[in-house]
Amino acid sequence: MNKITTDHLSRAAYIYVRQSTPGQLINNPESRRRQYGLKERARALGWEHIIVIDDDLGHTASGTPRLGFDNLLAGVCGGAAGAVFAIEASRLARNGRDWHTLLEYCALVNCLIIDEDGVHDPKLTNDRLVLGMRGTFSELELSILRQRSQEAKRLKAARGDLYSLVAVGYVRNAENKLKMDPNKRAREAIHLIFRKFAEFGSVRQVVLWLKAEGIEMPIVVYGAEGRMVEWKLPTYDTIHRKLTNPVYAGTYVYGRTGSQISIGAGRKQITRKVRRSREEWEVLIHDHHEGYISREEYEHNQRIISGNANMKGVMVVGSAREGDGLLAGLLRCGQCGRKLKVFYHRQRGAHYLCHGTFRDDPQRIKCLAFGNFRVDAAVSEEVLRVISPLGLDAALQMIADREGAVTDRLQQIELALEQARYEATRAHRQYNAVDPENRLVVGDLERRWNERLAEVRRLEDEFRIAHETQPPALSEVERVEILALGTDLPRLWDHPEATAATRKRILRTVIEEIIVTLETDRLRLKLHWKGGDHTTLEVARNRVGESRWKTNVETDQLIRDLARLAPDKSIAAILNRLGIHTAKGHTWNQQRITTFRNDHQIAVYHDGERAERGELNLQEAVARLGVSKMTVIRLIRDNLLPAKQTCIGAPYVIREAGLDLPAVRCAIKDGRAVSPDPRQRTLEFQ
Repeated sequence: MNKITTDHLSRAAYIYVRQSTPGQLINNPESRRRQYGLKERARALGWEHIIVIDDDLGHTASGTPRLGFDNLLAGVCGGAAGAVFAIEASRLARNGRDWHTLLEYCALVNCLIIDEDGVHDPKLTNDRLVLGMRGTFSELELSILRQRSQEAKRLKAARGDLYSLVAVGYVRNAENKLKMDPNKRAREAIHLIFRKFAEFGSVRQVVLWLKAEGIEMPIVVYGAEGRMVEWKLPTYDTIHRKLTNPVYAGTYVYGRTGSQISIGAGRKQITRKVRRSREEWEVLIHDHHEGYISREEYEHNQRIISGNANMKGVMVVGSAREGDGLLAGLLRCGQCGRKLKVFYHRQRGAHYLCHGTFRDDPQRIKCLAFGNFRVDAAVSEEVLRVISPLGLDAALQMIADREGAVTDRLQQIELALEQARYEATRAHRQYNAVDPENRLVVGDLERRWNERLAEVRRLEDEFRIAHETQPPALSEVERVEILALGTDLPRLWDHPEATAATRKRILRTVIEEIIVTLETDRLRLKLHWKGGDHTTLEVARNRVGESRWKTNVETDQLIRDLARLAPDKSIAAILNRLGIHTAKGHTWNQQRITTFRNDHQIAVYHDGERAERGELNLQEAVARLGVSKMTVIRLIRDNLLPAKQTCIGAPYVIREAGLDLPAVRCAIKDGRAVSPDPRQRTLEFQ
């Protein structure tokens, strides 16, 4: 019985070609040739119009959308397909739903299914039974193979012997065990990443430093020649993967990622590479091989990386950024437990704010809000007090790190230069080993040799420039100055070169968090130190209308006293001579004194004011007594003449009645106010 009719031949023959993975495309070309060979069979059976659908090459049929299979169903449902060719049922479908859907559509539109065993008509009961059993056996076969392979992988992983990929910096030995890469350049590059992360505390800053220094990092690529290591400038993902991979801590891990199954658009959808929590890892073997860092350092790095994620909720500290709010990420509200946010105002500076209770009570806008100036200063002072005994050790470590930082870049360039010289020598040997008359081969080898020599010259120039431009070694004077700074941490803390990000990293190194509680006129801060200890601080709050730029009480009282003795211009000169500055650190002038008086309702000095109070200054006292200026000063120092001086440099205030005291008159008459120094003589003018 011939099942192929003219109706079938009048329509197109659809040939569906598929291989499940990219690896099969590379390693199994014969299966692909067999599937494409179905075109010849279709022509032999009488079809002239043949359509090949190969959109699903390299795509699995398990849980992922298949564009090619959808196009095949569209051709069948539209009545354009007279027959569907495939070498076996597993090429068309891997599950019963897709297989029976195809059979149902083919039966409705009178479309044949043809494989290597024969021609099948889904309308016929016997053919439908055979096709149904083939689909069932195909699905069963897949399940059995998958179960066997997955169980074998689990057993091998449980022993720590399963390696799908080998991380850069490691190689496998003859016993299938991991060991450090014998390539010194690769090892030193990995060590450099972890050293710089310990210094910067940020993945992004490590990447920026490596790019700024032009230091290339190794990456693993897989090609026709197998596993190879290439050197390129790093990207964020490259450095992040190395810092978060537990293999560099000597730990073997299997099952860090998994698959997640969901239903979408009526189909099973599988999402692969879903990260699992550490508790869900299938295999975790510590001390499996030699690590670049210790397990403790790895755990510390993971806490820092997790804490640097600024967008992961209110419980994350966040990265240390530039900004005046030194305690950003450390402050936690004592009322609702949420992390305080920091807001920056162009004129008022940084403010800490908690909106925790707004969700529960919309009438209450915030839990608490306060400026950063006093709180930052109080916490910084307490931290400096606690860590001051370690200042000298930190200075010595800084000297060592400064010398090591210069060595890191030179060492990486030197190792790259050594590798480039080896590759150039190898290219030279290959060039010499070929017959010079074989120009087809010699030309390509000569080009490679020239490229290697150019790379050597580039690295030699880079090494020479880096060596010439490196900063000189610290002199003895510089070492002494650095050690002096180590014993004077407040000076170092306020140094102009010290950035806000550096101060924040210091605070986060020693402080876990700070609980803030709002009281009537003060803030109560409870510092939780990293070691588990606690310290309580109290910081006064500004009253309503007050600014943090507030002149201290001593300067306030001094200006009030001087305002009764001298005009504004003279007051400004006196304060500048004493080194007293405004609240914002500026020097005084007449306008600033006038503004200060007006803000504090201090009356301006007017001529004759002292005379109304019966007071004289030094010059007026000299004129009244008819003696020299030094004579009056000696009378004041000997406590014979009562006088008041608000501060050093301020004018003396002498009561007019004090000039008539008997002790003053007697001292002037007897000459006791004259200097006892015999070398001092009286100069008489004619």
